[in-house]
Amino acid sequence: MNIKSIINKWTVNTVVLIAFLNMVTMSVIAGPFDKGNTVATLAVGSGQYFREDYLIIGAGVGHYVADGIEVGIDVDYWSGGTPSIYEVTPKITFVYDNGLQLKPYLGLFYNRTYIDGLDDRDAYGYRAGVYMPAGQKIYLGFGVVYTELQSCTDTIFVNCSDTYTEVSFIITL
Repeated sequence: MNIKSIINKWTVNTVVLIAFLNMVTMSVIAGPFDKGNTVATLAVGSGQYFREDYLIIGAGVGHYVADGIEVGIDVDYWSGGTPSIYEVTPKITFVYDNGLQLKPYLGLFYNRTYIDGLDDRDAYGYRAGVYMPAGQKIYLGFGVVYTELQSCTDTIFVNCSDTYTEVSFIITL
């Protein structure tokens, strides 16, 4: 394991811990993350598969089943590398509306990856970051994502886990 991987994992784990502790120690949730709201998500990120760098473009929809708890699904397309990759990701996201401009979030997900010419892959992971208002019904998100491939061998993949950044746009419908 190289130093970059160690730093990435440490950074992701620290952000997740801070977001979790912040949500546990605070109890007031209000605003666009209330029960009953539906949101659409647009996301842009980067990742690596098979020693290829990809631009990740995604869209999703979610519904708040309780204040601050979103259940949703995302679809991502990995562009710029070979082979073509598509992902479908059911998720649950916890958002803490702390009354400040930055709203921390922590999410868990299952991921099904479809790779042209290869068997489909399953992964589990988490994401953490912050949302900030970018308009009346729009939030901009900045975060990190950690994903772990299941049934993975390093002989096929460069790594069986990946950490990458994401930028997302959350639109309250």
